[in-house]
Parts: sequence; structure tokens; C-alpha cells
Amino acid sequence: MTSTALTVSGLEVATHSGAPILHGVSYEIAPGEVVALVGESGSGKTTAGLAALGHFRAGLHSTGGTVTVHPRAGEPAEMLALTERQRRALRGSTVAYIPQDPAQSLNPGLRIGTQIAEVLEMHGDYATEDKRAARVREVLDEVGLPSAEEYRRRYPHQLSGGQQQRVGIAMAFACLPSVVVLDEPTTGLDVTTQALILDTVRRLTADHATAALYITHDLAVVATIADRVAVMLRGCVVETGEVGQVLGEPRHDYTRTLIEAVPDLAGKRSKLTVTRPADNEAQDPGPALLTVRDVELSYADKNVLNGVSVSVAAGESLMLLGESGSGKTTLSRCVCGLVEHYSGSVRFDGEALSPSTRHRTNEQRRGVQYVFQSPFSSLNPRKTIAQSLEVPLARLTGLSRTQRRARIAEVLDAVRFSSAIANRFPEQLSGGERQRAAIARALVTTPKVLVCDEVTSALDVSVQRTITDLLAELRTELGMAMLFVTHNIALARHVADRVAVLRGGTIVEEGTVDDVLDRPQHDYTRELLANTPEL
Repeated sequence: MTSTALTVSGLEVATHSGAPILHGVSYEIAPGEVVALVGESGSGKTTAGLAALGHFRAGLHSTGGTVTVHPRAGEPAEMLALTERQRRALRGSTVAYIPQDPAQSLNPGLRIGTQIAEVLEMHGDYATEDKRAARVREVLDEVGLPSAEEYRRRYPHQLSGGQQQRVGIAMAFACLPSVVVLDEPTTGLDVTTQALILDTVRRLTADHATAALYITHDLAVVATIADRVAVMLRGCVVETGEVGQVLGEPRHDYTRTLIEAVPDLAGKRSKLTVTRPADNEAQDPGPALLTVRDVELSYADKNVLNGVSVSVAAGESLMLLGESGSGKTTLSRCVCGLVEHYSGSVRFDGEALSPSTRHRTNEQRRGVQYVFQSPFSSLNPRKTIAQSLEVPLARLTGLSRTQRRARIAEVLDAVRFSSAIANRFPEQLSGGERQRAAIARALVTTPKVLVCDEVTSALDVSVQRTITDLLAELRTELGMAMLFVTHNIALARHVADRVAVLRGGTIVEEGTVDDVLDRPQHDYTRELLANTPEL
């Protein structure tokens, strides 16, 4: 077995117009080693990672350097020198890819067992159907999923987000590749599921001596899974080394800036602008701007929400915390009129809201805005960012075209976008940039209640800090109430005044941030805290 499974040397990438994207990027990974590629959105980390597959996004191409993959048997392959047909033969068998959003990458019309078997049929040494079926069962066991026929016959929509991601991992490891590229695979997962995914990846890379390139913006995850880390800034690797050295004694100013921006459970590291009175100084936040009372909802005889009641005052932020399937997103959609068939009531500014947004007034629609978790599916791919932002202004306000354009420019500036971004399409943006565009679309109508569904999950730490600071400022300036749905418990002290913990559609604990984080009363809350990765 070779001492190196992947070697990238002096990689240069540019747009077709000649604008440089990567500048002499070099790194290597040994079998069984996990190397993390860290950087902000737009730093080039995904471009550098996809180069391991010999793949570049539309409009990009390599202008120099080499990418060498070492198979378990046979001669090394120089990916950039191969034809596209030769590269496709290696993808899946020698070098595999695990994407950020499994819901977008899995075929919704094929059963999961069929999708894994398809990889084996195309790339693996599994000539017979019996051999393929045996390997499918084996790899499902390896990633901690049931291997029974009933489970293998399920479609992707019948699985949770964490289960979908583990299917993606199973597909990547099915043919025992020598290299696996993981592109933010735990971005949308709660802390408990994330811990399972990280443990699965670490175990499989060690058991199969697979080199793993882990692309991420989450330094706490890096501390948990990686052996070495490379930090990228504007297309360059500015620092590389052992995880303990880079995170413990960073040499580059940019690395230190990233570390300082990472929120922690104690609330000491990040200096966000949210300030709350101490427990002994706690004050009445005033009358509720948003009130949810006894909301119940069932799907197919399964209770999703069990009499949930919460309230949020003007200028206050309530964090809804819980694992996937706890009901927090369903509750937030009830608030926004996206789920109609529930019992109970939702009131906004003293008025009852119709369960359906179609029956709400323009003022109510404008006053309660929703930021979806996935900007990949919530932004219209056929509209530029400016056009997407203009839609709610045109439909819900009486602003003229000139006023609308001025408001769009104002909001884009607030989320730290340059004017050039306004005329781009979603596919031309990184994941973090798309999420900022989605946040801007929700803020453009100046809502009184902002419902944020995992809005920071796709953001790097510095942009996350910018967005949470922005939301804090809006709460102060506009008296905006915020319902903040997240699995990132470390953000609690920086974005919330109170926390409500949901499990199985029931609020099991509610209180001030300090009470819930420092003195948790429920075992489930203590479990969530224990599973939260930290630097």
C-alpha cells in the first residue's frame, strides 16, 4: 500500500475569462488519514476538493498543477491528464464523493437498496446480483442502518436527513475507494445525528484505510474528526499542520480570526452583540408579539406536535432546540401558515392568524417572514438574486420600482453582499452565499417576526457571526421578535434570550438561556449538550 493516497500539487484554477480562483494549492492525504480543508465561503475549499475527482464547476478549469490518486492496486492516476470518460470510471471506485445535501443528490424515484447496488454494478467487482445484494446489506450495516429488505426498499423521502446522509456514505464506501471527499456532510444535522455521522466516517476511514478529505467551515467538527487541517483564504492554503497545533497554536492571523469567531457553550469566545440581563436582573419582556397556544398536529396517526405553547415578545429571541423529527420545523411552519391542518391557535400582534398563508392579509404576510433551511431548494434557480428579492416587495408592499431597488441594495449591503451579487443566479453562489441571499429575501419586507429555520447551518463561522450580529441589531432597532430554530446549541447564548427544548413534539424544558445551558433539568437536554462538539 502506498504512503499517500491523494497528492495535490501546485493546483491552479481559473474562470474561462482568466480570473484566478486557486493559487498553487498543495496537500496530500495518507491512507486512513482525515485531512480537513477549512475556509470561509468563497475561499476555494470546495473547488480544491472537487479537483480530487477531476471535476470543476461550470465556468472553471485547471490552468496548472497535478492531482494524483493512488488506487489500492494498479498505477497512480493523474486526474487532470485523463479524459472525462477515464475520470468517470475512477469516480466511485477509486475516489468517491459525499455531498452536502443528500436530499438533492439521492434519486427520489429509486429505492435506496437499488441506488447502492447501482454503484456496485457500475464500478465494483460484483458481477452477480447475489454479490451486489450481499455487499448492500454489508455496507448498510457498516453505516449503522438496517439491512433488512423492508428498509432497503424505502425511498429517500421515507428517511430522515441523518439516514439519507448515511445512505450517501454507504454509496461512497460501497466499492472501497482509496479516497473519499466529504463536502460539509453534517451541515444540516442535529448534534446527536452529527456525532453518529462523524463516528461512522472516522471508523470507516480507519477500518478500510481510506484517505478522507473533509471540507468544512466548522472548526469544532475539525477538532473532533481530523488528523491534519489545511486553512484556505482567497484560493490559497495559508496554514497547514496537525489539528492540535493549528487549532491550539495558530500561526496565521486568519486562522486566529476563524477560531475567535467560533461560538462556544460558555459564551466566552465569540463577542456577538446580543446582551441579556443576568438571571437576577431579568425583566419582563413585555406583551407577546407572537403567541402559539396548544398547537397539535398529526400525520398518519403519528403525533408530530403535542399541545405546544410558546410566546415571543417584541425584540425577544426564542430558540427552538431539538433533534431531527422533534417537531421544531413543523411548529415554525405552522406559525408561517405553511401547515394548515393543526389544532390550537397562532396569534400575531394580538390578531389570530389563519392556518393558511393564502388567507392572511398582506400586512400579516409581510410581518411574519420565514427563512428556509436549504437555500439550494428555496431560491428560484431561474431568477437572479435581485429578482428573487423584488418578488415579496412587489406583492406585499406599495413601493415603486425605484424604491424597491433601493431597498434591495440596502438589504444586500446589510448581509455583506457586493452589488455584483445582485445580478447572479443561485447556481453561481456558494452554499453560504445562497443562505445569505435567502436571509436577505426574508428581511427585505422589514418583518416584525422572523422565523429562522437553521439559517446558520450552511454558513462559515465568520459569516455566521456577521448574520447573528445583524439579526441582533434588527431586534434592537426594529423591535423584531425572532423564533430561531437550530441544532447548534453553541449559538444559544449569542442569539437567544430563552430556549425551548422539543422532543417528540413536546416541550420538555423551557427557560432562560443560562438556566437551560448551565442548569439543565431534563436528561434529553443534558444529552444534547454532551453531544455538542467544541474546540
